[in-house]
Amino acid sequence: MTAKPGEGTFDLIVIGSGPGGYVAAIRAAQLGMKVACVEVDKLGGVCLNIGCIPTKALLSSALLVNEMKVGERHGIRTQGLTFDLGPAQERSRKVAKQMNRGIAGLFKKNKVTHVQGYGRLTGRGKLEVDGQGKKTDLQAEHVILASGSRPKDLPFLKIDEDRVISSTGALMQERAPATLAVVGAGAVGMEFADVFNAYGSKVSIIEALERVLPLEDRDCATVVERAFKKRGVDVFTGVQLETAEVHKQGVHLMFKDSTGATQQLDVEQVLSAVGRVPNTEDLGLDRVGVITERGFIVVDEHLRTNVKGIYAIGDCAGHQLLAHKAAHEGIVCVERIAGQGHGGIDYRNVPNCTYCQPEVASVGVTEEQAKEEGMDFQVGKFPWAGIGRAVAAGHADGFIKVIRDRRYSEVLGAHIVGQHATELIAEFVIGRHLESTVEEMEKAIHPHPTLSEGVAEAALAALGRPIHI
Repeated sequence: MTAKPGEGTFDLIVIGSGPGGYVAAIRAAQLGMKVACVEVDKLGGVCLNIGCIPTKALLSSALLVNEMKVGERHGIRTQGLTFDLGPAQERSRKVAKQMNRGIAGLFKKNKVTHVQGYGRLTGRGKLEVDGQGKKTDLQAEHVILASGSRPKDLPFLKIDEDRVISSTGALMQERAPATLAVVGAGAVGMEFADVFNAYGSKVSIIEALERVLPLEDRDCATVVERAFKKRGVDVFTGVQLETAEVHKQGVHLMFKDSTGATQQLDVEQVLSAVGRVPNTEDLGLDRVGVITERGFIVVDEHLRTNVKGIYAIGDCAGHQLLAHKAAHEGIVCVERIAGQGHGGIDYRNVPNCTYCQPEVASVGVTEEQAKEEGMDFQVGKFPWAGIGRAVAAGHADGFIKVIRDRRYSEVLGAHIVGQHATELIAEFVIGRHLESTVEEMEKAIHPHPTLSEGVAEAALAALGRPIHI
């Protein structure tokens, strides 16, 4: 639905239609509220249009490319095959467009009013929407801010989406550059490094911290770095990037490596993947007195800001900048507004997922964090080489690691590196949510032959008694 004159009063208005915003709007409508969702761009926000979904489409294509490169292991002769990023990029846009239409359909089904334009607060419960050359005033008893985030710039490496591209620009490339430097080895950087390497770019990864995927388990990061190097990717960690000179032919980078030696690198393009910043500068927060810290909107455990009737969810409200966290916050926030008393959000049980090959997924604490927090714990680690399905598929690198509490045997953390890690981590998320012991996770019968058997074996390994190693 589209807002019409005289229909500007709602029970709830959501600013932003990303995974947090559109989910909040739909759930509120299900609960009987009259809901509007204000969106300046395409429905679905960053995740659906220029983030999670099209990136995973490209990664799926890259996986097929890499599988074909080693096809002879399966008796597939691959001489003469060529790989072109253009069709993969085109397919990724079609996937995003399809999902965008899906959100529009869900809004129509649930009678959510879609208001196209840029929304900002003009008072408590009052908004001004600037769209298509005209301004519309809306009001509601409750307003949820779900404005998301955007790629972060470095002071000397400004994103221009030409020579220096962001994740958004990376999704629009119709050809792979001959050479590419990826600055930042978090999830975004590693995923795009995977894609462009598959399609023929000479990729160099530059990371300021001592390892790739610095937020993940150290052993998992080691497996990923080894796999990338095997595919011809250069990895520089512990790097101090000093200068970046953009010119017509590309970018000239100078940095000090982990030994202190000065390195120079000339590349056709640079992908800046050094983090994200919240979109909160022009929401009218100052006008109504909403408090922020470092640009993020401050909320309590109920997602309420300091101003009555105004809430914030997703990236603009801090914590993990993840789509699934935002969606969950949207449901929690709306159900509490409706008096449903949702159980809340356990930010220590939000899974992290990186979709490069090999995949990495985790939940809970790492070994390093467990030590820092003085926990009494035991670690179990089970290699994919001990799982028949992994060996049969030709993806036996990697492992599942489980960290358990010695006293109660609860799962403190789980870390997976290998194919389909991002699917398997959900078993540990549910286990932790239910406060399951590793014994209970092992006693649940896992089908054979599947990768999920590794979950049971890793649980046993945390008890010191795995079967297949």
